[in-house]
Amino acid sequence: MSAASASNWHFIWLKLQWLTWILGLVLTASCTVGANYSRPPVEAPAKYKEEAEPKSPQSIDDVISAQWWEIFGDSNLNGLEQQVTISNQNIAQAEARFRQARALVQSARAAYYPTITVGIGVTGMQQSPTSQSRNPKTPSAFPEYTLPIDVSWELDVWGRIRRSVESSEASAQASAADLEAARLSARAEVAQDYFLIQSLDAQIRLLDATVIAFQKSLELTNNRYNAGVASRGDVLQAETQLKTTQAQAIDLEVLRAQTEHAVAVLLGKAPADFSLTVRPAVAAPPAIPGGVPEELLPRRPDVASAERTMAAANAQIGVAQSAYYPTVSINTSGGFESESIGNWFSVLGRFWSAGIATTQTLFDGGLRQSQVESARAVYEQDAAAYRQTVLTGYQEVEDNLAAQRILANEAQVQDDAVNAAEQSLTVTMNQYQAGIVSYLNVVVAQTLALNNEKTAVDIRGRRLNACVLLIKALGGGWKGF
Repeated sequence: MSAASASNWHFIWLKLQWLTWILGLVLTASCTVGANYSRPPVEAPAKYKEEAEPKSPQSIDDVISAQWWEIFGDSNLNGLEQQVTISNQNIAQAEARFRQARALVQSARAAYYPTITVGIGVTGMQQSPTSQSRNPKTPSAFPEYTLPIDVSWELDVWGRIRRSVESSEASAQASAADLEAARLSARAEVAQDYFLIQSLDAQIRLLDATVIAFQKSLELTNNRYNAGVASRGDVLQAETQLKTTQAQAIDLEVLRAQTEHAVAVLLGKAPADFSLTVRPAVAAPPAIPGGVPEELLPRRPDVASAERTMAAANAQIGVAQSAYYPTVSINTSGGFESESIGNWFSVLGRFWSAGIATTQTLFDGGLRQSQVESARAVYEQDAAAYRQTVLTGYQEVEDNLAAQRILANEAQVQDDAVNAAEQSLTVTMNQYQAGIVSYLNVVVAQTLALNNEKTAVDIRGRRLNACVLLIKALGGGWKGF
């Protein structure tokens, strides 16, 4: 190796040592601006106000599993729920958003590493005849071949990149919670619609059976009218009651059809390609414990999403604050260049440059300050949304614990009312046939019996709906992150 070449390499080595020393100094002095995140405290009540007992002997996990719908013991419902995750388009959208959020995390992490670019170029050049550097023995026009390799690296001295990654990771976790919330919502809607169809079918069967009974009453009244015992008014009353009941049964078919269409859409199917036959309900609605209020927060995906969104906003404050500090970057470039393709990669054709640069904004008209204030305002909005989501969660649990308890008591009283109305109808029909009372008394008794039976069916449907909503309010078996 020649003395000139050795001197050149020694100079390069000194430059690299100098850059390494500066890089080590910068990284040692680096820090992360902005406040580290801590979840704001939320006061949880000692117990639920509407819980029947101070503490349920069963824990939530013992009752509500990931396949919580199986608690109702309905194979038709189980089959529908299995199709929700596969075909529901809202879940598909949430899943795609989650994949996008994960990709954004990787995009943010990429800023930790240097950017390396390589290019190849061929440039035709011609010196002017008056150029002092021109050699008369060489042609005035010649090509130049270049192969540059550039490396640029922004040093994360103040933690801007770290805060960006922190924000992206929190956003991805929020998106994962949103995906679980979409699954829970879709599954709960399927169960609610299924039990609504079950209730509607029970009411339709009740009205159909009542129509048959009212037809017999109309025939009896007609016979009594033909025998001169009953009046024409009695016949018209019986006919009116029959037609009114038939109209009620037909009207329920509208809601039944619309609810079936809603289930089809939840399953990702066209309503024309879906039909649902619901079997009559047999078992009583299960009792769902509320558990301990402080256990609710990690179980609800919407609360988890709100909390992670708040964490992402907190990290963005640090990103905005990092703009007050200088940006430090390392830029290097090297490669080969030659006027002939044969000597393109020769030792003499190499070139390089390296350096470290720092830039600082001196005046921006208040831009950075407004960005920091905006980031703080977003965080405060998200913190308020988080607290509101927590309060809403407690309210939903309390609402449906109350509905579960009160409707169970109402069902018992309503069953007694149904029995009393049926006995009253039997007595009134016997009195009418004996000529003791008018047919108006029969109409009143029949209407009262029908309304009480419809109310009993409706209460049972509301109890099932309250069970589903309580399971949803408790997180549907989700255990959190």
